[in-house]
Amino acid sequence: MAMAFPPPGLMELVAEAGRNPATLPVALITLGVVQSAAGFSLIVSRPPGGIFLRLHGSAPGYLYYGILSTIVILGLAEASFGYWVVPRDLDGWRAIAKTTLWVSILSLVLVSALGLGVLLK
Repeated sequence: MAMAFPPPGLMELVAEAGRNPATLPVALITLGVVQSAAGFSLIVSRPPGGIFLRLHGSAPGYLYYGILSTIVILGLAEASFGYWVVPRDLDGWRAIAKTTLWVSILSLVLVSALGLGVLLK
């Protein structure tokens, strides 16, 4: 059975966080953890595919692993931001939290695209 990525409930949570600032911490933590787990699983599970297939050990291979490592670190930083900063002072950090949330969707799309490249190999 195939699983959907990203999980359907995650996008509903992100959309709700755009309307209701009280759900921003939960959305940031959840999206950060999903993003980190997806990036880490691509690093560990399979070698790169697609255009990176026969270039292991060269610049595109290093770029692949560098992008995924950066996404893992940014996902953990986003989850930490949602846990430590946002719940304590939501009024002062609302704009930064929303911007972080929406920008992190771009890296989630990048992880999804790289994962698709691995599956198509």
